[in-house]
Amino acid sequence: MSEKKEGTLINFKKAQGSILKIIKMVEADEYCINIMQQNLAALGLLKSAHQMLMENHLNTCFKKAMETSNEKRKQEMIEEILKITKLFIK
Repeated sequence: MSEKKEGTLINFKKAQGSILKIIKMVEADEYCINIMQQNLAALGLLKSAHQMLMENHLNTCFKKAMETSNEKRKQEMIEEILKITKLFIK
């Protein structure tokens, strides 16, 4: 596993821990603002992991596809990036 993917995995695991904490906080009927702060922390970790995955993808899979002479494959890769970017923005 690459160093980039290891960093991504760490963020996902931290987010998982945050989500479990959020669930316990809601079940314990803790103060809403505290729950929201924890939620924002989890969202930040997930956004960071997404960015790491995108960066890794662009530097590996996407770059490799762009170096080929297969125009169909290049277009597919561009469309994938556009699709995932649109989903992220929503």
